[in-house]
Amino acid sequence: PELRKRFKGKPEYVINFMNFIAQETREIMASLGIRSIDELVGRSDLLRKKAFPEGSHPEGIDMNIVLADPYNKRTDVKKHFDPADAYDFMLGKTIDEQVIIPSFEDAFRNGTKKSIDVKITNLNRTVGTLFGAEITKKYGSSLDEDTFVVNCKGSAGQSFGAFIPRGLTINVEGDANDYFGKGLSGGTLSLKAPEHFSLKADENIIAGNVALFGATSGKAFINGVAGERFCVRNSGATVVCEGVGDHGCEYMTGGEAVILGKVGKNFAAGMSGGIAYVLDEENDLYTKLNKSLVGFSRISEEDDRNKLRALIEEHVRRTSSHLGSIILKDFDEYVTKFKKVVPHEYKAMMTAISKYKDMGCDEDEAKIKAFQERVNG
Repeated sequence: PELRKRFKGKPEYVINFMNFIAQETREIMASLGIRSIDELVGRSDLLRKKAFPEGSHPEGIDMNIVLADPYNKRTDVKKHFDPADAYDFMLGKTIDEQVIIPSFEDAFRNGTKKSIDVKITNLNRTVGTLFGAEITKKYGSSLDEDTFVVNCKGSAGQSFGAFIPRGLTINVEGDANDYFGKGLSGGTLSLKAPEHFSLKADENIIAGNVALFGATSGKAFINGVAGERFCVRNSGATVVCEGVGDHGCEYMTGGEAVILGKVGKNFAAGMSGGIAYVLDEENDLYTKLNKSLVGFSRISEEDDRNKLRALIEEHVRRTSSHLGSIILKDFDEYVTKFKKVVPHEYKAMMTAISKYKDMGCDEDEAKIKAFQERVNG
């Protein structure tokens, strides 16, 4: 409904436009003797370089590699897409299809709470994604948090817990490879060191690079250090970890990141939205921060204190974090060591929204008025 209000045309116009595109596409395909889109895939021999006036800039672009046809002299090779050649990803052999989905069959049908235990290895990639897709198809985002819980032990493969929705929680006791929680979409993830691990979790890497890449909502708790490019393009998820590598929170546009430890260089590069709370015990965050779009300050607002404390409490509850417990025991002292990192424009926008809400506007109206204010200066 909101989109309909902002769109000045009629839905029929969009349908008509798409019909014109389809008609023109069919005409072009017919002129080439092509019967389907599948037959077009890979047909670089049908491409021609557009002619430009001599001396113009495009004339100097070498398109030979793009237009090259490696099979132009062979008659035994198919030049177009054939469904029979499609790669078999063997999804039927995944943990989701073989273990998780069958184990939750009854609970899934009724939407009742259930938890299971699963052993994993780093060969198991995107664990939870297929089950998450089934949840989304049947329930959307209506399930309560922790409705379906998967407790895993072992080493999580790449893209573990990718895109999982609200209602699904996956806990890992072990470690995780790159892209942990990629595209998180409302679900909950936790990662903690094995019981026999004797070293300090906050001094050891437990999750690979690019954790929570492109996350849109949900929560993740990492009992240890994450690799480089942590929370890149996060737009709405809430994440707690105990240290990150270089380029943390790069291009972040929303959500919240709590980092109970050191960060690497170039932190918050291109960060245009969201908030990061960083434990800066050595007072050197400013040397790691990319200050082109963001500023930082100490924690002064009561709302920030309460939010930070609540997130650390949940982090401890879900991961048994030793560092988190230490911080909570002396929270009044530790909170003075945190820095709040916020993009300048995001901060201005939030201030404007708060102003309009205080004037009696509802959430949506306040956002619209704040946006108009920022656009009009």
